[in-house]
Amino acid sequence: MAHFEIRDLSFSYPAAKGRLALNKINLNIQRGEYLTVCGKSGSGKTTLLRHLKSVLAPHGQLTGEIFFEGRPLNQADLREQSSKIGYVMQNPDNQIVTDKVWHELAFGLESLGEDQKTIRLRVAEMASYFGIQGWFHKNVAELSGGQKQLLNLASIMAMQPTVLILDEPTSQLDPIAAADFLNTVRKINLELGTTVIITEHRLEDIFHASDRVAVMENGSLLTVDTPRRAGEFLRRENNPMFAAMPSPVQIYYGVERSDAFYGGAAEEDSSCPLTVREGRGWLSSFFEDRQISADAVSEPEEREEETGVPAITLREVWFRYEKNAPDVLKGVSLNVPEGKIFAIVGGNGTGKSTTLKAICNICRPYRGQVLIKGKRVEKYRSDELFKGNLAMLPQDPQSLFVKKTVREDLEEMLVSRDDAGDVERVAGICDITHLLDSHPYDLSGGEQQRAALAKVLLTRPKILLLDEPTKGIDNFFKLQLADILKKLREDGVTILMVSHDVEFCAKYADLAGMFFDGGVITVNTPRKFFSQNSFYTTAANRMSRHVFKNAITNEDVIELCQKNR
Repeated sequence: MAHFEIRDLSFSYPAAKGRLALNKINLNIQRGEYLTVCGKSGSGKTTLLRHLKSVLAPHGQLTGEIFFEGRPLNQADLREQSSKIGYVMQNPDNQIVTDKVWHELAFGLESLGEDQKTIRLRVAEMASYFGIQGWFHKNVAELSGGQKQLLNLASIMAMQPTVLILDEPTSQLDPIAAADFLNTVRKINLELGTTVIITEHRLEDIFHASDRVAVMENGSLLTVDTPRRAGEFLRRENNPMFAAMPSPVQIYYGVERSDAFYGGAAEEDSSCPLTVREGRGWLSSFFEDRQISADAVSEPEEREEETGVPAITLREVWFRYEKNAPDVLKGVSLNVPEGKIFAIVGGNGTGKSTTLKAICNICRPYRGQVLIKGKRVEKYRSDELFKGNLAMLPQDPQSLFVKKTVREDLEEMLVSRDDAGDVERVAGICDITHLLDSHPYDLSGGEQQRAALAKVLLTRPKILLLDEPTKGIDNFFKLQLADILKKLREDGVTILMVSHDVEFCAKYADLAGMFFDGGVITVNTPRKFFSQNSFYTTAANRMSRHVFKNAITNEDVIELCQKNR
């Protein structure tokens, strides 16, 4: 018996004017299966997942049926759905309801009316399983993003659900925390037999672990198949979603362009690597009988930076949120050259976002200086600082939306009526023209991110601060975002971005720095920076570093493989 059976499911939002968010979805999900749902932002992934738990289903027009364990889902009462269907949201703060870690672990069980003995046993077991003992008595507010997401997962698993649904659970986590979290989810699936349904733009850590991959496009299911067949299908169809496939898959098909593949054969290509380990093995066999003549990507010679005033300067900046709290920023010193894309990576809770807020004068340091184009930030008037000078895209795009439609939100940024054409121009750049009449809260996470970026760009900034700009957006729009950033750089805009997306930083940044323990510890070019790291590096680098010296992108590895044919 299928755990979930979805029959001809169609859905449209109230303000969508007939546009279907889901279009005749037919899907059976077996008990104990690990199903990955992927697709471009706005393809209907989150809408589909929310319909699998009635209390989270959005308001709108629905047709079709959903069966859970053999009977209609709407016949399962709130208690049954709460205990059997666990749901982890994209933003951990939206799901936490208590003040202490141990309260949060017990909350769901208390709500179900379990006796105290059962609650204590389950809470203790989950705290031990997830390694929570060290922060068991902490306040939830003191936890990092990764700890909050792990707490959410542990709180749900304490209720022993048979299904675990996860909607972009690692979007706010650094690469190491994300890998640990997804490995834990895989362990739950394997050891407990819990059915896992997950949407994720970061496919490197889950694609190979999936039993099946469901690819969505414009509210419809494009294909539902094994990971290798799904990757092969997207490559054969030249679908933009192929850009989201794990690096080993992209590199393999970038190098092995055989006639048999383009012939459209439906058989599974068993030689296609899915993991970094399999990719290393494939590369080793590829070069088994070949002489390696080119083992590194040539990099332009370094030249000294222009001696002009840096766009942003931080000098020994110290900051704490409360008087007796520990310091978040501990002597941060940083120079961001004008007209460059500067990327900062690092773990959750190290102070990256706080640094951006200090540059905006939102968080005022108690020691040190922040200079914008050589002038101390506190010397700027507010209208002088934020109109045509400095702008910031925050980590939570919803904090920018105050109107009933996206169009009204964008028009709010216009200085005069003569600038009305800017709304259509920027909407076109950010690919949200078709969303202008939608309510901002009806958009997917990726669409909200693009709408927020459009609102920020309307201020025509000379310095643009981006906090996790690729969070929740698909690889297809990442290419468009990269084009936007490069165009802004050509126009003289300085871009400082904080990101957990090392692949994006490696490919498009001019400079990269590591943030650790409240400060920037090193800055270098992306090629030198990422080729030296073991974990804060790209999958392409980890896959090829035993053969090539400084390949950090998929294109680098493909180029060097073809040079050594």
